[in-house]
Amino acid sequence: MTGTVALGAAGLTTGLASGHASALGSSDLPPSAADTDFGTLLDYSAGVPAAPAIAAAGYAGVIRYVSDRRPDAEWMRGKPFTKAEADALRTAGRSIVSCYQFGRADTADWLGGYAAGVEHARRGDAIHRAAGGPPTAPIYASIDDDPSPIQIYTQVLPYLFGWRSVIGAARVGVYANAPTIQTASSLGAASWFWQHNWGTPTGYRHPAAHLQQLRGQQVVDGVLVDLNAIRQASYGQW
Repeated sequence: MTGTVALGAAGLTTGLASGHASALGSSDLPPSAADTDFGTLLDYSAGVPAAPAIAAAGYAGVIRYVSDRRPDAEWMRGKPFTKAEADALRTAGRSIVSCYQFGRADTADWLGGYAAGVEHARRGDAIHRAAGGPPTAPIYASIDDDPSPIQIYTQVLPYLFGWRSVIGAARVGVYANAPTIQTASSLGAASWFWQHNWGTPTGYRHPAAHLQQLRGQQVVDGVLVDLNAIRQASYGQW
């Protein structure tokens, strides 16, 4: 860890140790934003629905994993994203958003802090570019949990700073609950935000959220998929 990132991480840790984390970035949530609807994106990992089936069902596009499948998760046949799938989606007129998640629960990516962020950003960007992703498009790093405030400051934020050191602040996105989005946005740890419901107040939508995962699932072309509302016109699509 070097330069500004090291100083920033050190400041966060010092703030926590001194009991002044609130001064570093408020965890109080702003008023919920009004719902906007720019369409719906699918995300999936158990398989790969055909692009024409996605288009026929009326979905605007997909959020796809630019991450490898875990050794203990052979059922994740939809990882990693490939250029062949990307080409088919674009031929069908569907938009694409890149996201990254390798670990889960006890092996969650963010638990490794800054060093893990650097490692995952390098791998994620390599897969993203191999699939045809533009060098300017964001990648949403996954915080698929409800981390405590201390975990946010000591592990989640360093993890995102690790991503930032590799792909640049303008390309770092985060999949997280509303409290994590609030802290990450207020401290400049990410620029793109995809909100999930775990740890988010019921019915709440953070005004910074570009995407919002919806409750419930659907089956498209025989594959179980999650649904995500597009909340802003520009959401990191390519």
